[in-house]
Amino acid sequence: MFADKTILITGGTGSFGKAFSGELIEKYNFGKIIIFSRDEFKQDLMKKDFTAKYGAEAMKKFRFFIGDIRDKDRLKLAFKGVDIVIHAAAMKQVPACEYNPTEAIKTNINGAMNIIDAALETGVEKVVALSTDKAVNPINLYGGTKLVSDKLFVSANAYSGANGTKFGLVRYGNVSGSRGSVIPFFKDLIDKGFDELPVTDERMTRFWMTLDKAVKLVLMAVENMTGGETFVFKNPSYKVTDICKAMAPDAKMKIVGIREGEKIHEVMITKDDSRSTYDYGDYYIIYPNFEWFDFKRSFKEGGKPIEDGFEYNSGNNSEWLSVEDIEKLLVEYKLV
Repeated sequence: MFADKTILITGGTGSFGKAFSGELIEKYNFGKIIIFSRDEFKQDLMKKDFTAKYGAEAMKKFRFFIGDIRDKDRLKLAFKGVDIVIHAAAMKQVPACEYNPTEAIKTNINGAMNIIDAALETGVEKVVALSTDKAVNPINLYGGTKLVSDKLFVSANAYSGANGTKFGLVRYGNVSGSRGSVIPFFKDLIDKGFDELPVTDERMTRFWMTLDKAVKLVLMAVENMTGGETFVFKNPSYKVTDICKAMAPDAKMKIVGIREGEKIHEVMITKDDSRSTYDYGDYYIIYPNFEWFDFKRSFKEGGKPIEDGFEYNSGNNSEWLSVEDIEKLLVEYKLV
């Protein structure tokens, strides 16, 4: 799949970029990895960490490219000779996007347009963009910009041509244990001796998604995409109140009210998208519902159409984690 290929990762110094790069080193034969990001300090840290972990010989296949996805000329230069682009760069903090809307638009929307244009002009084979549950029925600016970004990447296939660049998406929610998720927030309070944990709403649920599974989803998309699909893994759900019970059984819970731009449940597939979504056992594929999309050519065998009107959200899931399940996973993934 990656033999002699050059892979470029935008936002490559983030949690996903480092995990994805590590997976490629450990399990795949590739030509070169280009880390494209705008923070030279984080690039230097990643270079040192990876050299210590994988050795100087492995790092000969790495290139660290300073640049911003807002700069199309810089992207075009970086994309020369690149076969596969994994687009992970984005403004992701909901409050930051709300307070700096024009900056979020420049990065998440204009940046997506620049990546599409640069990929088409330089002959990149495949582009996989990371989506988010926030892009589904968005209620905040971050979600709104990512919805537009998703639409841009899907529609890019309409004018790339049958033999041109293929654009696809993967969608997942908050990665358990990642920055900004509830687990490190609770852990910090517990470590500081707090005996009361704030919960926004006792009904709140989320999907349990780990970083290694996010990497696996992108690898699957690279291997299977024909252009225009959105890949969504099936994950178990959990109640946020059960996270509290698993992490601090004796702590009290204080209901503090839902925050602006926050949802009770994570939504991955809307009722309207259900008409073009197929079930593949461990995952779903949402196919484009446009006249230009060649469904017969692109359909992956083995999929079953899901029921019209089905909505895949963390509140209506068929698989749930108990408090005991969560306790085991927290230990397994070294989150406590």
